[in-house]
Amino acid sequence: MNFVFILSLVLFATVAAFPQSSSDEAAVRNMIQDEIAAWNAGDAATFARHFATDGTFTNIRGQFFTGRKDFTERHDFIFKGIYRGTTMKQDIISLKFVRPDVAVVETLTAVIAIQKPLPGMSVDASGRLRSRLLQVMVKDGGEWKIAAFHNTDVRPDVPVPDPQ
Repeated sequence: MNFVFILSLVLFATVAAFPQSSSDEAAVRNMIQDEIAAWNAGDAATFARHFATDGTFTNIRGQFFTGRKDFTERHDFIFKGIYRGTTMKQDIISLKFVRPDVAVVETLTAVIAIQKPLPGMSVDASGRLRSRLLQVMVKDGGEWKIAAFHNTDVRPDVPVPDPQ
């Protein structure tokens, strides 16, 4: 019984010693706002600014890429092509710190004003491409970076709230 009590105290002290700082949550939320602003400006380099050098990226089509260079090049390509002139909104659905240096963020996104959707692209009745974006963010050397970026489309028959 004493062992269980001591173990409980140690676990409580460990959890209490590492509360998530509000500045970390603000930093992660600001990263999402930076993504929105960069997308809306069609700026791939700024969109990739928080992406880890060795991060992984799965796009809405299921294509897989590794590294900031590929992430930047892919977004530069789409910003000059199918997503030229579009705007994006992201609403944070879930933000969880699974460790003090690891955050998992899910957003519900809407890409608005796609001129010519690709065959098979799921746009809703308002012409928006809706997706759920899951990002794993890691704090390294005091700076938050996106270690994994996984995007999946939401089919038009799946109810989701309108973007805020």
